Amino acid sequence: MSRNLVIVESPAKARTIEKYLGKDYQVLASYGHVRDLIPKEGAVDTDNDFAMHYDIIDRNAKQVDKIAKSLKQSDALLLATDPDREGEAIAWHLLELLRDRGLLENKHVARVVFHEITKRAVAHAVAHPRTISDDLVNAQQARRALDYLVGFNLSPLLWKKVQRGLSAGRVQSPALRLICERDAEIEAFVPEEYWRIEAKAEKDDIPFSARLSQLDGEKVEQFTINDRGGADAAYEKLVAAAEGALRVATVEKKQRRRNPSPPFTTSTLQQEAARKLGFNARRTMRTAQNLYEGVKLGDGEETGLITYMRTDSVNLAGEALTEIRQTIADRYGAKNCPDSPRTFKTKSKNAQEAHEAIRPTASARIPSEIKSHLTSDQFRLYELVWQRTVASQMVHAVFDTVSADLAADPDNKHLFRATGRTLREAGFLSVYKEGRDDDKGDDDADKRLPALAEGETIALNEIVPTQHFTEPPPRFTEAALVKTLEEYDIGRPSTYAAIISTLQDREYVEMDGKAFMPTPLGKIVNKFLTDHFTRYVDYEFTANLEDRLDAVSRGEADWRPLLAEFWDRFSDQIESKQDLSREEVAQARELGTDPKTGKPVIVRIGRFGPFVQIGSKDDEEKPKFAGLRKGQDMDKITLDEALYLFNLPRDLGATPEGEEIQVNIGRFGPYVRYGKKFASLKEDDPYTISKQRALEVIAAKKEADAKKLIAHFEDAGIKVQHGPFGPYITDGKKNASVPKDLEPAELTLEQCREILAKAPEKKKRGRKNAKTAAGKKASGSAKTTKTSGAKAKTAASQATKRKTGNGKTRAKKSSSSKSATGKKTAPGTTKTQSKKSGSGGRKGGSAST
Repeated sequence: MSRNLVIVESPAKARTIEKYLGKDYQVLASYGHVRDLIPKEGAVDTDNDFAMHYDIIDRNAKQVDKIAKSLKQSDALLLATDPDREGEAIAWHLLELLRDRGLLENKHVARVVFHEITKRAVAHAVAHPRTISDDLVNAQQARRALDYLVGFNLSPLLWKKVQRGLSAGRVQSPALRLICERDAEIEAFVPEEYWRIEAKAEKDDIPFSARLSQLDGEKVEQFTINDRGGADAAYEKLVAAAEGALRVATVEKKQRRRNPSPPFTTSTLQQEAARKLGFNARRTMRTAQNLYEGVKLGDGEETGLITYMRTDSVNLAGEALTEIRQTIADRYGAKNCPDSPRTFKTKSKNAQEAHEAIRPTASARIPSEIKSHLTSDQFRLYELVWQRTVASQMVHAVFDTVSADLAADPDNKHLFRATGRTLREAGFLSVYKEGRDDDKGDDDADKRLPALAEGETIALNEIVPTQHFTEPPPRFTEAALVKTLEEYDIGRPSTYAAIISTLQDREYVEMDGKAFMPTPLGKIVNKFLTDHFTRYVDYEFTANLEDRLDAVSRGEADWRPLLAEFWDRFSDQIESKQDLSREEVAQARELGTDPKTGKPVIVRIGRFGPFVQIGSKDDEEKPKFAGLRKGQDMDKITLDEALYLFNLPRDLGATPEGEEIQVNIGRFGPYVRYGKKFASLKEDDPYTISKQRALEVIAAKKEADAKKLIAHFEDAGIKVQHGPFGPYITDGKKNASVPKDLEPAELTLEQCREILAKAPEKKKRGRKNAKTAAGKKASGSAKTTKTSGAKAKTAASQATKRKTGNGKTRAKKSSSSKSATGKKTAPGTTKTQSKKSGSGGRKGGSAST
């Protein structure tokens, strides 16, 4: 019997900590969240002071039972989940479940928190426990409620008005807006011409260049010379004035210092890992989680290599600073260690100063010395964290800079500016240099000038005018998007990975190299939200809401008034948008008139993506439809390009056997039909494929079918065939596996009929089943399962009843829930099926974005 039961979030962490604590402690994992909101209307009861109805997450129910069983044999319960809001909420939810089961009587319960998994840190945490923070729990509940209310009410509206399976999240939607607005800027950008003029000079066999900075006594700006005529005139004037030489008018020498960057926060780690390692945010957080939870080193013990990776703080603990400074002195010399430790100011409004930045748990653990024990990703990320941390406590770098004005005329009316820089003392740059979002070269590289003295004459080799054009703003890379989200105070660093993953999973954005581009669907969703729910994709509103949630976490505000204020306006907005037409939302755009029919040609988005149509639903004849081809943008497609899409289906004649050949595009892609059979076109373009090529595809399909066919009873319409799961019998209506004790090639017609008769009927594929399947998907950001199939009414369709009592359902199997203040609320109604979060190992009800 273990006197003390310790609960952490992951099994990897549990194994490490159990070794540290010894035989009097049993350490079990919760596997992330243990409860989440019930996945249906009323989970957040807006008519009952926002009471929240929770239920156990199915996938973790057995683990909760295991924890409960172990607690019966223990004297004390130590809740050691992660040191953030989510971790606090997990501890609270587990405590509520155990209290409901009557297992806490005469048990000592405490909350322990550590920011690194080392024997010292864990022992210190156990020796200094605290109680669960109601403020942090309330803040997490408020965030979860907001995400649920937005996702569970706005997402069904998107399903109804745009396309099934879509979602709109409280933080995901402003992030999508950022990407779409940048795309619109690029589309609207008009390049402007400008010219630069440089002098190529030389002294002591050292060539260098200088840029024109003054012409006719006036400062040269970017657009001072903006066409070839102006550039030619300036060139002629400068060549005539210089006569093959430049005079050094002034020389200015300075020293410039550059200080190191602070140690990593969650956000800056994600940015740098993207720039330097090519990691996306999810990969970074997953790898950081591994390093935090522990890796087996040479002694065979699992050791946590970095501190907790969800933090806004740039502080370092005093004992860590002492060790880092010793490492610097030992490896880089005492001269590279400043007289006193460096301190950095945390930018985040809500950073808790007791927390630390992300740092190695032991700076003396040199990356190269433990490389053999790490995976490639683990080593690269650990090295990045180690270098950044050590560099942050080193002396500044020192540069010698020189600037010289070179005159082309005696009166100094025409001046060229030459600059140079050399690194005098590397300081922290010998260990680490921060990455950049642009790709403009190394700004720390030496750019040397020859020794120049005022009044001397320098040989001028040539004057070179070059034409340039302004460039549009760059698309967001993952690093740039994370940085911008942080600058706008949208979301929190721990949620950035989930935000980006959701945008990609919903196919709202796609990658153009390393940059995000909005898809047509993403643009439609963004415009719908921007036009009709402007307040809820507004950057300032979203940031202000985050600040108010932070205030709740600090105990400075109550969470229920915050929810009430939000819901009052949001529910009215949802109700007012129920009658929007699908055509209006789909942003139909008329491209022109079909010359053959005189009917309008329209492009819009539908259930299966963007398409064009000829005619309208009001015409006597049914409109014609054609889906856009891969790479076509509904915002850019022209009338001619749209009409070309109607060249399908194409008739290509007949096969030698007399089967008619036709090519077209179906729901599952392009195909060629021969008679009543079909063959997929995997590489060929249905718009251009020749008859000869179509015959080759058909021949290949017939050959494959022949190999697949074992026996064919043509009169009865029954076949025995090879299938992916073994031989089977089919009559086109039913399929039946061939019994293992029978030889497929020797089956008789009677045997086939007998086996088919015993086989179950094929399940019908229809609209009802499709609705049921869709109903099982997570709705919006709530990440939960909607029950009752087609009969379950969405929150959107109940807009008129919102003020009168949703959420008053009862459960046949659920755990009752409580508010953070301890009041019991109504029990839940169904169990939650949750997906694993992509941002560091949490499962279940992590805050949705």
